Amino acid sequence: MTQQAKVVFVATPTIGNLVPVVEFSKLLSQKNQNLSVTVLLINFPQRPLIQSYIDSLVSDGNVEFLSLPAAEPPSPDRATISFLSLWIENHGPHVRRALTKLKSDDDVRIAGFFVDMFCTSFIDVAEELDIPCYLYFASPASFLSFMLHMPTLDAQVRDIEFRDAAKEYVIPGFENPVPVESFPHFMSKRHEDTYLPFLQHAKRYRETRGMVVNTFEELESYCLGSMFAGNDDVGPVYPIGPVVDREGPARWHPDSWNHEIVMEWLDNQPPSSVIFLTTGSMGSLNPAQIREIATGLDRSGYRFLWSIREPPKSKLDLPNDYTNLDHVLPPGFSDRTNGKGMVCGWVPQVTILAHKAIGGFVSHCGWNSILEALCHGVPIGTWPIYAEQHLNAFQMVKELGLAVEITFDYKDGVTLVSAEDVERGVRKLMDGDDEVRGKVKEYSEMCKRVWMKNGSSAVSLGKLIEDLNI
Repeated sequence: MTQQAKVVFVATPTIGNLVPVVEFSKLLSQKNQNLSVTVLLINFPQRPLIQSYIDSLVSDGNVEFLSLPAAEPPSPDRATISFLSLWIENHGPHVRRALTKLKSDDDVRIAGFFVDMFCTSFIDVAEELDIPCYLYFASPASFLSFMLHMPTLDAQVRDIEFRDAAKEYVIPGFENPVPVESFPHFMSKRHEDTYLPFLQHAKRYRETRGMVVNTFEELESYCLGSMFAGNDDVGPVYPIGPVVDREGPARWHPDSWNHEIVMEWLDNQPPSSVIFLTTGSMGSLNPAQIREIATGLDRSGYRFLWSIREPPKSKLDLPNDYTNLDHVLPPGFSDRTNGKGMVCGWVPQVTILAHKAIGGFVSHCGWNSILEALCHGVPIGTWPIYAEQHLNAFQMVKELGLAVEITFDYKDGVTLVSAEDVERGVRKLMDGDDEVRGKVKEYSEMCKRVWMKNGSSAVSLGKLIEDLNI
C-alpha cells in the first residue's frame, strides 16, 4: 500500500504569524489531493484574541488542526519576543511527541515539517526524527535577506550600536543602501533581550532544507535575484504569495459588534473617497499621538475611517478599544468631522480594504497588511511603528515605489508623527501621486495572475511540491 504524504506546520501564536501559516497549509492541501496537512497549534492564554482564532479553526478536508498541551511559561519580566521564543522552545517535548505519533502511522510519510521565523528550536526535533525541515517566512523576501545577513552585521559592528557605527548599510536584497533609521525596531538596542532572540533565530535559518516566503517574483524580483550573494549555504527559496486570509477576522473576532455600522457608513460614501487608518492587531496610539493625527485629518479635508486602539495594559496583552473616544480626541473634532469621518475601535481590515469606498490606506506596514492592500489595489501611506515595519516601509517607498511616505522619523524606537506630517501625507496619498496609484493597480492584477496557469507563484508552489516528493 502506498503511503500518504503528510506535511506538518507549527507557528508562533500571534495573529501576524499564525494566520499566514494556516492559510498556506490550506492552499498546499488544495493543490495536491494526495497530501494531508496537520497544523500544530500553540495556545497563548494571555491573549484571548489568539484563542478566539484557534477556536474558529475546524479540521476540514485534508487539513487537521491539533492543539498542543500548554508548556511551562518563562518569567513574565522578559521582553515579549524573548518570552515568546523561550515559551515556544518549552513546547519542544510536545512537538516531539506529536511528530513521533504522526510518524508511527505506517500509512503516512511525513514529507516536510515547516517552522516559522520564531520556531527555529524545533529544527532540532525534526533532525532528531529525520524529518525534512523547512522555514515558512510570513514576511517579505527583503526581510528574510536582512535576517540572513544579520549575523554578518553583528560581527562587523561588534560591541557598539548600529546607529553609532554608520548612517546606512549595504544589505543583500536591497538596491539602495538601507538607512539605519529604517532598520527593524529590534536592532536599536543590541544588548537587550529584544535583539538577541532575533539574532539566534536568524543564525538557524540556514539549517533548513529550504525557505517558503509569502511574496511573489514580480513584486520582489531584485531581492529574490540577488539575496543569495555570498549565501551559498542557503537552501532554495520558494516565493508562493500573496497568501492572505480573504475572509479576514470578521468571521471569528469577538469584537465584531460595530462591523455592520462601519460597513453601512462606507456604503454611503463615494467610490475611492475614504482614507482608512489603522495600526494593526498589535499597534496602539496614546492620547497625545491621537490628537496630532486628528488635527492632521481635520485639516486635510478628506473623508476618513479611523480605527483607534489604546496601549495594552501589560507587555503580553494586546491593545484594546478606547472606552470613551471623546476623552482622547481634540475638543470639537467629532462635530467638525460629522458625516465626513468615522472614528471606531477594531474593524476587520481586509473587509474594509475590499470596499469600493476606500481610496487610501495609512498603514503600520505589517507585511500581511501590505499584501492585503496590494491585492485590493489600495495605495498605502507608510507609518511604521514596530518590528520590521520600518524596513518594509523603506522597501515599499524607496525600493518599489508602491507607497507614499508619511513618516520614517522615530526616537528611541517610538515613531513620531505630527499633524503636519499627517495632513501632508494624506493629501499626497489621496490626490497627489497618480504614479503610485497606477502602479498599485497594476500589482493588484499581478496578485491574481501569479496564481494562474504558469504564473510565477503557481510554478514555485509546484516546485516545492516536487521537492517534497509528494
